Amino acid sequence: MMTTVNMAMDSEQSREGEQPIDDLGRLVVLLVDDQMMVAEGIRRMLASEEDIEFHYCAEPKKAVAMALEIRPTVILQDLIMPDMDGYTLVNEYRAEPETQNIPVIVLSTKEDPKDKSKAFERGANDYLVKLPDRIELVARIRAHSRSYLAHQALRETQAKLEQSNAELKKLSCLDGLTGIANRRRLDEFLRLECLRSARDDTPMSLVLIDIDFFKPYNDHYGHLAGDECLRRVARGLDEAVQRASDLIARYGGEEFAVVLPNTDLNGAKRIASELCEKIRSLAIPHEYSQAADIVTISMGVVSRVACENLSPADLINLADAALYEAKESGRNRYIVAEEQG
Repeated sequence: MMTTVNMAMDSEQSREGEQPIDDLGRLVVLLVDDQMMVAEGIRRMLASEEDIEFHYCAEPKKAVAMALEIRPTVILQDLIMPDMDGYTLVNEYRAEPETQNIPVIVLSTKEDPKDKSKAFERGANDYLVKLPDRIELVARIRAHSRSYLAHQALRETQAKLEQSNAELKKLSCLDGLTGIANRRRLDEFLRLECLRSARDDTPMSLVLIDIDFFKPYNDHYGHLAGDECLRRVARGLDEAVQRASDLIARYGGEEFAVVLPNTDLNGAKRIASELCEKIRSLAIPHEYSQAADIVTISMGVVSRVACENLSPADLINLADAALYEAKESGRNRYIVAEEQG
């Protein structure tokens, strides 16, 4: 049998020892006891406390489910009950994530140090001989509930703070204009992938990208149009690279970078060709380009197995040299840095 009693319905008790309503919220008490007389006695003790909501559960096997439903701020728990003893029930509260931190006050018919010790070992927070003095019972309910609510509020604040920190960390790794990874994220990602490549003896590739004749584009179409061009190119690059393990980043100005973990030279060439075609397919007009009448890109590609003698800076320098060659040889193309034999 599960019974819920709203204490505001009974005001026959005196208001002796009444304390101000807790600022942290309403106090919810769950009593688990198979004796109806005990339940009625506790109910009457708490009847005059307007901020205390009283609930009663006579069947210990249903206590955890009821606790999950009403979310008590403290549980009053009989020690000796049929079907399930109080020690086992305390263990069940502690095994459930949503009830494991709720304070439990054990109620016993005797003042036995061994029972007390065992109760505390099982996770109880307090121990009272029933029926306890009303003032003492209310004081302990308030103290444990206040502590529980304060810790709950602290946990919620910490969770929100962790979420905010995660969002800030994510934002700190994004380029403000294009929304893709920024140089900071690129440097860290490239460092980690070099370490992975060296450890696993697997190839990795890097593609450096430059928008062809971007300065004339900015000069003639304006900086707002230039910013929009950068955003569209970034989206195009992002759409062209499908693997979640790859990284698209803004390298700086009109330059971008693509890091391709576990990718050999043939794979890098295929991606570079697809990137070229993707940007051409955007058909962004550029009548001031000497490479085409639309926006195009030039790329430098490098593919290596990282080792002690090949740092992230070395990869960037190799890709940058290949990019320079692609620009010198007419743009709108990619060049591979020192193809491996």
